[in-house]
Amino acid sequence: MSKNRLPELSQIAALDDADIPLAPSALTLSSSHQNGRSMERYLHHIKELGEEAGLRCAELLEAGAQDSAGTRLAALKHTLSDSHGYTGNHADYDNLDNADLPCVIDSAKGLPIALAILYISAARANKWDVCALNMPGHVLCRIEYAGERLVFDPFEDCKVMEAPDIRTLIKKILGPKAELSSDYYEPTTNRDILIRLQNNIKLRLIEREDYKAALHVIENMQIVAPDEFRLELDAGVLYAKTEQPQAAIKHLQRYIDQAPHDRDRHEAAMLLQQIRDTLN
Repeated sequence: MSKNRLPELSQIAALDDADIPLAPSALTLSSSHQNGRSMERYLHHIKELGEEAGLRCAELLEAGAQDSAGTRLAALKHTLSDSHGYTGNHADYDNLDNADLPCVIDSAKGLPIALAILYISAARANKWDVCALNMPGHVLCRIEYAGERLVFDPFEDCKVMEAPDIRTLIKKILGPKAELSSDYYEPTTNRDILIRLQNNIKLRLIEREDYKAALHVIENMQIVAPDEFRLELDAGVLYAKTEQPQAAIKHLQRYIDQAPHDRDRHEAAMLLQQIRDTLN
């Protein structure tokens, strides 16, 4: 599938993870797209970011820079942060638009996960090895080339993150006793990146008590990631919130059948029983 074409949700679901066009898929999932807004301009902009990063890297190499992870990262920073002004939305972090990719492109501000998608897409357009890391609460990216690895923060204008910086970030997110885990350095799959992006939208809609819109987000996520059993719990809760008890029962039972931990199954079973009690 061309990365310059908007895929359908069912097409994303059918793709192997490595073949998912990350930014176009995020546009497909965006509320702007689903409200009928044309995505052509955004697809073109994403393509331009990749082209500009590649050209900037070529300029740096011609000027004498070594072909390294650092040079490639400098090209990404120049393109996205310096030239286009992409940065984290510190002032209005919880704004719903920060996780909606077209809105992020329009404002050049967003959440770490949304900005990471743009950095990753620009890098992969040049066949550079960039991934999002499995960090809790705040997405970091990693670029790797010729044995060199650099971790950077798309939310902080492409700041390079050393181990002490990451440890400080983890303590800020998880509390003063939290420590680094090797799991946090594991790459995140394309599908998980999309799920994480949509989870941010879902949570903000729930905070607004717009349960119908949140349920629509979950239903789309289930199309894209049909094997993600945790979405069954979200669906069950939101079907209950939107007064669809039979659908809630079905999805909660599916979650209970798949959840690996007793505590998770127990909590879902209690909710399931509460819903059944309302029908008696």
